[in-house]
Amino acid sequence: MSAVLREEEVALAPRLLPGLPRLQDIEHAARVVYREFQATPQYHWGLSSQRLGTDCWIKHENHTPVGAFKIRGGLTYFDALKQAGDLPSEVISATRGNHGQSMGWAARAHGVACTIVVPRGNSLEKNNSMRALGVTLIEHGDDFQESREFAMRLATERGAHMVPSFHANLLSGVSTYWWEFMLAVPQLDVVYVPIGQGSGACSAIAAKLALKRNLRVVGVVSAHATTYADSLAAGRVVEAPVTTQLADGMACRIADQKALDILLPQLDRIVKVTDAEVAKAMRDLYADTHNVAEGAGAASFAAAMQERAQLKNQVVGVTLCGGNVDSSVFARVLEAGDQADLSQS
Repeated sequence: MSAVLREEEVALAPRLLPGLPRLQDIEHAARVVYREFQATPQYHWGLSSQRLGTDCWIKHENHTPVGAFKIRGGLTYFDALKQAGDLPSEVISATRGNHGQSMGWAARAHGVACTIVVPRGNSLEKNNSMRALGVTLIEHGDDFQESREFAMRLATERGAHMVPSFHANLLSGVSTYWWEFMLAVPQLDVVYVPIGQGSGACSAIAAKLALKRNLRVVGVVSAHATTYADSLAAGRVVEAPVTTQLADGMACRIADQKALDILLPQLDRIVKVTDAEVAKAMRDLYADTHNVAEGAGAASFAAAMQERAQLKNQVVGVTLCGGNVDSSVFARVLEAGDQADLSQS
C-alpha cells in the first residue's frame, strides 16, 4: 500500500525535476526567498566552540519568519507553480509542523487554500502556528507516514494538488541556506545535517557541489527513527519504527527513494543521536547562544558533540534548523538533568 501511494504522490506533484539544483537554480531561488526575508545569520559561538573543542559555526534557521528552514522550500515550490501558470485552487500536504508552516505561508501569499494533515498528538504550538497562517488542519494517523498516506488519498478525492515532502522545487529553496552558510564560512571542513525526509541533507550536498567545495556532509538521524540509516546501509528503502519522543522533525518511518539516490553516493557518513543526546544539545545551545532549538534543530550539534574527539582542528558547521518546540516540552528539557526521562516529552 505504501509503495503504491508513493507513486501516487509523484503523479499528484507533476514536473518532478531529476537531480539536484544547479548554482543558477540556487541563485534564482535566493532571489525568490529574499522577497520574504533576508539571509539568516551564522555565528562562531565561543562557548559552543569551547564545548566542541574546535571552531564551531552555527547557522540560525530558527530566525526565519516561521522559525525553521522549510519556508525556503515552500516559497520556491509555489514560485515554480506560478511561473508554470499552474497555481492550483487548493494544496494538501502532511507534516509534523515545519513543512506545514512553510506551505501555509507560501499558500497564503499566493491566495491558495491550504489543508495540512498532522498526526494525532502533534505539537500544539506548531498546530496553532499553521492555523494562524490560514491552514485548515486535519489530525489523522498515529505517525507522519499515516498522515501522509491520508493526505494523498484526500488530494485524490478532492482533485487538489498534493505537495510532497521531497521535491526538486523544494530543494532549490532549501539549498539557499546551505549556499549562504558555505559562502559566509568558506573554511568549513565538515557540516552536520539532520535528516527527516531528506531535503536538508540533499540541499547541503547541492550547495556543496554547486560551489565546488570539498567539505564533508554528515547526515544525522534519530536513534529512534532509523529508516534513513538502515536504508543507506542496505542501498534500498527499509522501513523502521519511530519511537523518538523529542525529535519530531526526524520522525520518519519510510525513507524517500529519490532522497536516497542523492544521499547514497554523497554523504560522508550517518550519525545516530538519542533523545537524551538531543535534549542535552538543546540545553547546551540555549546556555551557549540563548537560542531555542527544537529536537531536530539541536540534532546536528548533538551529533558533532558525539564525534568531538575526531573533530580537533577542524572547522565544524552545524545547523539550528528549527526552534519550534512546545513551551512545555522545552521547559521540561531545561529543568531536567542529563539523565532526564524524556518519556513524557
